[in-house]
Amino acid sequence: MAELEDGDYEAYEQDIKLLVDTLRKCFNADKARFSVVGHLNTLFIEIEGLDELSAEEISEVAEPVLDELDMDFDEISLLPLKN
Repeated sequence: MAELEDGDYEAYEQDIKLLVDTLRKCFNADKARFSVVGHLNTLFIEIEGLDELSAEEISEVAEPVLDELDMDFDEISLLPLKN
């Protein structure tokens, strides 16, 4: 990935925050957070309440949102939010 300028990084971070907030709302959760593991090019999104859903239910809700993404991650993982 090419070096990001300050403005590019801010836009990149805003896109991630928008994605996390959209998924949080889709799951009717109060809390969510994310972390990026750059050397793995992976985005981890933790969402409150995912531990109460099956993998099939999570996919059913998240797939339409994730299918519309224009982000360059090798993997995006949805996890239950842990304190």
